[in-house]
Amino acid sequence: MAVATTPSLEELCVNSIRFLAVDAVEKAKSGHPGLPMGAAPMAFVLWDQFMRFNPKNPKWFNRDRFVLSAGHGCMLQYALLYLTGYDSVTLDDIKQFRQWESRTPGHPENFETEGVEVTTGPLGQGIANAVGLAMAEAHMAARFNKPDLTLVDHYTYVILGDGCNMEGVSGEACSLAGHLGLGKLIALYDDNHISIDGSTDVSFTEDVSKRFEAYGWHVLHVKDGNSDLKGLADAIAEAKKVTDKPTMIKVTTTIGYGSPNKQNTAGVHGAPLGGDEIQLTREALGWTYDSFEVPDEALGHFRKAVERGASYEAEWNETLAQFKTKYPEEAAEFERMVSGKLPEGWEKALPTYTPEDKAIATRKTSEVTLNALAPVIPELIGGSADLTHSNLTYLKVSDSFQKGNYGGRNLRFGVREHGMGAICNGMALHGSGLIPYGATFLVFTDYMRAAIRISALSQCGVIWVMTHDSIALGEDGPTHQPVETIASLRAIPQLTVIRPADGNETSGAYKVAIELANQHRPTLMAFSRQNLPQLKGSSIDAVAKGAYVLSDSEGTPDLILIGTGSEVPLCVDAAAKLAADGVKVRVVSMPSWELFDAQDAAYKESVLPKAVTKRLAVEAGISMGWCKYVGGEGATVCIDRFGASAPGGVCMEKFGFTVDNVVAQAKALLS
Repeated sequence: MAVATTPSLEELCVNSIRFLAVDAVEKAKSGHPGLPMGAAPMAFVLWDQFMRFNPKNPKWFNRDRFVLSAGHGCMLQYALLYLTGYDSVTLDDIKQFRQWESRTPGHPENFETEGVEVTTGPLGQGIANAVGLAMAEAHMAARFNKPDLTLVDHYTYVILGDGCNMEGVSGEACSLAGHLGLGKLIALYDDNHISIDGSTDVSFTEDVSKRFEAYGWHVLHVKDGNSDLKGLADAIAEAKKVTDKPTMIKVTTTIGYGSPNKQNTAGVHGAPLGGDEIQLTREALGWTYDSFEVPDEALGHFRKAVERGASYEAEWNETLAQFKTKYPEEAAEFERMVSGKLPEGWEKALPTYTPEDKAIATRKTSEVTLNALAPVIPELIGGSADLTHSNLTYLKVSDSFQKGNYGGRNLRFGVREHGMGAICNGMALHGSGLIPYGATFLVFTDYMRAAIRISALSQCGVIWVMTHDSIALGEDGPTHQPVETIASLRAIPQLTVIRPADGNETSGAYKVAIELANQHRPTLMAFSRQNLPQLKGSSIDAVAKGAYVLSDSEGTPDLILIGTGSEVPLCVDAAAKLAADGVKVRVVSMPSWELFDAQDAAYKESVLPKAVTKRLAVEAGISMGWCKYVGGEGATVCIDRFGASAPGGVCMEKFGFTVDNVVAQAKALLS
């Protein structure tokens, strides 16, 4: 007869995580119990023995950051937050998993649940965000640490799965992390060989360890992630000793560990176990507790994290106090950045232009603005996806962020648009006050759309700097000419899209973008390749309104021309020609739909009065969406097809973006 054994405290703790996940998924009739059941041991060891955090102050600056990249297994994280004493997740919240207005949503959301650093779920985003978190830590450490005082010193830990390693974004970001030698980035790979389609053997048989070694990572392997807690602890301890490389610890586990009939199958990946299987699992793991019950010994052990966390923070506060005494100027700058307060009077650095200034591309006025702001906003940091000299995004006040020089503010992302996007999101969510920007050609936002969407969803103060914004870029042809891109980006909620028409509007766009970044909102700016004149009546401050009257007629206009970006000068010239023929024309510059839509009804009426029904919108992109502004009696000069390979001016002419065509379309509308 088998002899019953008393489970150890460690077993109680690990199984507390497992069964909170099992019970929550079962109650919700929805969720992913398999990963928490398999990854509970590594998560327990990490949170119990290594991570420095304060449950009662989830935003304590020098905490270690934890990212559950395999976000579908979020009950693992919610269980840890509850067990270690975070106020943001109670047992009632666990019981409300995946329900309306719950603080335990179906995937981790940083804006919903304190203790969740980044929003994960779309696979690969989390590990890429973690690279950004680690870069932010390295940058702040290089900026503020002193030989006698270490103010910034924390790790970024990640749990990722097979799906994360299959997604391309993880490869982009992890390749860059290896190049940069981010020694405080430690990823635990839940190597369970199961995805939704079943065994990963059907599609994923590469040697992930060798791939990460090729990236320049330090790689370890824990062969028994189900029960070898000492092996897990030893691996994490060894990873922390390697300071010049990120570490990937492959942890071989059994998905759904403990479930007699469903472990190691796709059936436990994304569906509840079911009542009968839960009972069998309880028996298999010796779990004699009711649903949602945590043994007092386990809860008491987990809650020691509260006292430890208070001690960690108090110790760091002493270091901060010493730092303030010894280095008052740097301390003031550090506290200002972390608080999210912008430098006083920063907006005075914005360049201004007059119509007498020469015509230049808005990508060039963007460069001028970036370099005017960089000295007065030291938190501004970013770069390009290998297009620095086309996007014109280099900060002349600094050098490049590289291994051995993490204090540099120019980020070299390489040809990794998607990785760049997710990394910028992580940097923005680090809590250091950094304002990251990422740049590429506008058309290549398609390569990073998922990251841009997540930046809007998860309230990341990122600035997206996009150039070559229309068919006017010319000879590279339709593969590089964005026609539908702006419309698709305008469709993303909480993303502000701006197309400036000249230098003043470029300065205005940056003013909006910096202010929104400080409010945890992303902005995407689209700049021209071709030269544009500095317009009479253009305004820095008016950009914040989204649209404004650039020029007007005497009395009520017969027609309103609405332009955006590089097409505004076209409207100005067409208006002059129409006026010569006796037509009363108002020209409205509309750099941002989103900003205009946010204005009150009175302002909207002052710009686009309902009484003026003849309206013509001009934009070198698709017409979709413009009906909202031109109304039923209006029209558009747009391009509802792909572009063509030819010089930019020829493309604009052939597709109807000429003064004569705008005039002809306006007269046709009036007639």
